[in-house]
Order: sequence, then structure tokens, then C-alpha cells
Amino acid sequence: MTDLTRTLDHARIDELPNPYFGKVRDCYDLPDDRRILVSSDRISAFDRILTSIPFKGQVLTQTARFWFDNTSDICPNHVLEYPDPNVVIGKHLTILPVEIVVRGYLAGSTGTSVLTLYKKGEREMYGHHFPDGLRDNQALPAPIITPTSKEFDGGHDAPMTAQEIVDQDLLTQAQWDQISEIALKLFARGQEMAAKNGLILVDTKYEFGTDAQGNILLADEIHTPDSSRFWLAEGYEAALENGTRPPSFDKDVIRSWVDARCDPYHDDIPEIPADLIAATSQVYIDAFEAITGQRFVPDLNGDTVLDRVRSNLRPYFSG
Repeated sequence: MTDLTRTLDHARIDELPNPYFGKVRDCYDLPDDRRILVSSDRISAFDRILTSIPFKGQVLTQTARFWFDNTSDICPNHVLEYPDPNVVIGKHLTILPVEIVVRGYLAGSTGTSVLTLYKKGEREMYGHHFPDGLRDNQALPAPIITPTSKEFDGGHDAPMTAQEIVDQDLLTQAQWDQISEIALKLFARGQEMAAKNGLILVDTKYEFGTDAQGNILLADEIHTPDSSRFWLAEGYEAALENGTRPPSFDKDVIRSWVDARCDPYHDDIPEIPADLIAATSQVYIDAFEAITGQRFVPDLNGDTVLDRVRSNLRPYFSG
């Protein structure tokens, strides 16, 4: 049984400068153009924090580390060092105002997913034409980019075309050309490596930023269970024939459990059962091992996760 007390529900460390606390990350800007990004174990949905999942932050940080290490030949990234399993020290970037979503399949359930829009009868989406007769979860002829505007103040991302991005001066034509080429190469690398582990990389999102010299770097995370959709290759063809959802890592059990019991946007969140939290933790661990092909080793140093993080970040304390 997972130790449900072994969670990092926050990383608010007074000795670190210039804090910014996001939904799942706690960040600090250092004076020398570096940034500390601490991945907590918080799980967010419905614009609020639901609970904390043991080892979630370590899984996501180390999964992204695996991919950053295996894609640095395609695109440089923001990472400078990893002082703790939950922590990245990265270059401070100006995040570009466009989120790059690459899709290899007609899939998804959100309002901006190509499957949702396709089933509504739309055939022109994100600057791409989709033919009639496609089935749910079918592979597209080739991966495509479906960009959205990136709303930094809590707004909702909006679908865009490449032409709209350039016309609205969100990116220059040269930036768009460079980013779209990189994104498709990253996705191809991801699909190739995932296939070797019996997985299908279905779709993913990438974030890019520019450093002080104007260079484009890959930021945030890459090919993690939170930023990407993976299906299990075994069972995909049968699901496609049956018109059912392909088998995947179901991390939404807590979201579904809460949604079935209250109005999560307005009501108090009911206490989430311990066995559900433990099961979700195991899903993240299983995803790490399947995606990377490595065994997950939880870092159990320190009386608590926060004690360990504080100790490892002590060299960065101001004063």
C-alpha cells in the first residue's frame, strides 16, 4: 500500500526569492536569470486543487527528464540541473503565447479536440482539411499541429491556424516555421520510442520560450502522462474495430469520482477515498515505467518530501 502521507502538497520555502505558485508547480525566480520549478503532488481539475497524489511530482519530473535527455539533439531545452527528483533548475524564458498541440489520431474529448469538432460536422480545423468517413480514434494520414492561443490569466485557450498566429503577431513566420518543424520532429521521436515500449503516442502539447538571446528552447515538460495521451498498443486494433476507447493510463479516476458526486465548480469537494488516491499514484508509477522502460525508484530521503526538497535547495537560499 502506498504511503499516502508521503506527498508534497506545497513547496512554499520562505528562504527562496521571487515566488510564483501555480496550480501544480511552485516556482522561484533567481536573480541570475535562472528559475526553480518544483513539481508538487497536487492534482488539479475544475479550476481547483482536488488532492495530492504520492510521487506524482517525481514521476512527472523524471519522465520529462527522460525525454529532455533523449530529444536535446532536436531542440535545446530549458533544463540546467536537477537538484532534487521533484525539482528543475531552468533558464528563465519568455514563454511564447502559442501552445503547440501535435495530434497523430482523430481522438480527444475536450471542446477543442479534433474528434469532438469532427463529430459536430466540422471538416476544416486548425487550418487542416479532414475528409469524411474517418472513424473515432483512427490514425491521421500524418501528424498535424493544432495550435491554440495560450491564455496566461486564466482564460480559455482558443483554436488557431498558422496564418492567424502570424497575422496576429503572436509569432513571426520564421518562429512559426522553426517551432512547427521542431514539434513534428519531437513527436516523431516520441512515437518511435514509445512504440518500442508497446505504447502509442497519440497526441501531446509542447511549450516553447525564448532566452535572453532570442533562442527558442523547449520548456515546461515533454511526453509526460499529464501533457500527452498514450494508448497501449496491445488492444488498439480491437478497440478501433469495436468503436470503443483504446486502453490507456486512466489518470482521470479522481476527476470522474468527484464529478459524479457534486458540482465540482461550486460545491465543496467530498473527501476522496484513500484507495482511490493510492490507485492513482500507482497509475502514475506504471506510466513512468511503461513510457521510459525504467523502474521507478521513489526517493524516500528526509522525514517528509518537503524536508528533502528544502535540504536540496538550500544552496539557492537568498542571504
